[in-house]
Amino acid sequence: MDENEPAGAAAPGHEPSTERLHQRLERIERLLEASAEARAGATAPPAWRSPTQGEERSAVTVAILVAIALQLFLPARLTIHPHWLLPALEVALLLALVVANPRRRFDRGSFLLRGLSLALAGAISLANGWSAVLLVRELLHGAGAANAPALLGTGGAVWATNVIVFALWYWELDRGGPVVRAQGTEDHPDFLFPQMQDREMAPPQWEPYFGDYLYVAFTNAAAFSPTDTMPLTSWAKLLMTAQSVVSLLTVLLVVARAVNILQ
Repeated sequence: MDENEPAGAAAPGHEPSTERLHQRLERIERLLEASAEARAGATAPPAWRSPTQGEERSAVTVAILVAIALQLFLPARLTIHPHWLLPALEVALLLALVVANPRRRFDRGSFLLRGLSLALAGAISLANGWSAVLLVRELLHGAGAANAPALLGTGGAVWATNVIVFALWYWELDRGGPVVRAQGTEDHPDFLFPQMQDREMAPPQWEPYFGDYLYVAFTNAAAFSPTDTMPLTSWAKLLMTAQSVVSLLTVLLVVARAVNILQ
């Protein structure tokens, strides 16, 4: 050792022991912070459980009006008589909902509003179910439209209304309906959307809206099975099964009859 080197100095190429200790403490502190953040993320409620602003009524209102228009498009022989009865009832229920809750968003719930919403969905379901039964009966007996385009148009209207009807039921029943979903009070979902499985896949305030349920209904009717969104509860599975059966019967019978007419 050089006589001029201060006493206690570290050997060349080695850091002082105090500096190494500080670095180790900093590493331990970073690891503890990362562990605390991971625990906080694991225990924090999922995004879909957070209270959100109520959903706007525009999308579902447009879908209901489209369903009513499709019912009016159907031949009178495939509807409940008089032809205008159920569409008029559906318009009346829709107006009653708007009058009872004139706000732009579904942010206020009551027994009356809930009852009116379910009654509207039930009326549209009854009208379309009746039309589907009569159409299937005609096709099985070899009756119905005399030309393929008219038959395909009628079958397409029943199929499209079927999609809207089941979208309404999914939207109305999942976690208690749009108002309860906005409040974030239900612990368990009836439908598992992809955004619910990973926080990084959606914004912090993400909630499924009517468009999401319309997509679920469309893909279920087209593929005859769930696609990216899975039903979790018994009623959700039963509804999706019923929709697939109606869609399958409608598509197969209408297409088969249209092919026979073209031949």
